[in-house]
Amino acid sequence: MMGTLGVTGRGLVLMVLAALLLAVAPFVADRYLLSVLTTVLWFAYVGQAWNVMMGFSGLLSLGHALYVGLGAYVSAALFVHFGIGPWAGLVPAVLAAVLAGCIIGFLGFRFGVKGVHFALLTIAFAEVARIGFDHITWVGGSAGFFLPVGAGENDLLNLRGSPTLFYYVVLGLVLGALALSRLLLHSRLGYQWLAVREEPDAAEASGVDLFRARMTAVAVSSALTALGGVFQAFYFNNLFPEQVFSMGRSIEIILPAIVGGIGTLVGPILGAFILTPLGEVLTFVIEAGGLDLPGLKQLFYGAALVVIVVFRPEGVWPWLARRLRLVRQPGEES
Repeated sequence: MMGTLGVTGRGLVLMVLAALLLAVAPFVADRYLLSVLTTVLWFAYVGQAWNVMMGFSGLLSLGHALYVGLGAYVSAALFVHFGIGPWAGLVPAVLAAVLAGCIIGFLGFRFGVKGVHFALLTIAFAEVARIGFDHITWVGGSAGFFLPVGAGENDLLNLRGSPTLFYYVVLGLVLGALALSRLLLHSRLGYQWLAVREEPDAAEASGVDLFRARMTAVAVSSALTALGGVFQAFYFNNLFPEQVFSMGRSIEIILPAIVGGIGTLVGPILGAFILTPLGEVLTFVIEAGGLDLPGLKQLFYGAALVVIVVFRPEGVWPWLARRLRLVRQPGEES
């Protein structure tokens, strides 16, 4: 797997340069470009979170918007109603998402729900949450839930402040998720996940507890995704069930990993940097032309997915890494 191969010196240099460019971006980017980069990094982060389930352990989830929504609503409700800051509210937000993920996992794994049927189970739970939050007036219901806008001063403790503050927070999330994913992938647990993904019967015969390994993947993935939901709530300051829990949001979460390369470390990040800017350019062109074409961005995402599946089924990153020799191939010396 491309995600498990060592990075060459050239690859390491390019990654360091990319990180440095991202670090200095707020000093040269205008407000709009900074907002686009923040969105790109957010999708890169949640794409990494989803990749833990599908890429590392082979569990197809099409309902990850559920974990985004739970993280967002729990942290936002605690902040608005009780004055609990996002970092303290992160704990119950993550626990709520992990609990939901474990319920889904328990039902799926204990009753032998696999593949597409497991994906449908994740969709069902996300839809139930969407309908439920539509009727919970304590968090605004279908009318939306709004957080108070900050006074303009940077307050990291309460996630209130300028776009630059949020940019660096989400950049930290991406780098942290990348480091954690690498650590997990090269750990004993990570090798168990890969074995379960490739040959579950053989993995079980060799002593791997399939249920525990899969439940752990679900818990880790849902927890990471919930953190992305907390960021979304405090960045946008408004939540609507139709948007947060929507099937469309779940698809947007998984696309970066699919385009970049499922099961790789860099793939979800690269995929987000490909898809999101192209989507923004498409939107700009449509608006500049005075056209009203609802759903065109979704059509673009669908077309991009078809192109990747047909021409680069492994994703862009494995192909690019081989062409530019950014990772060591099997049999090459370290």
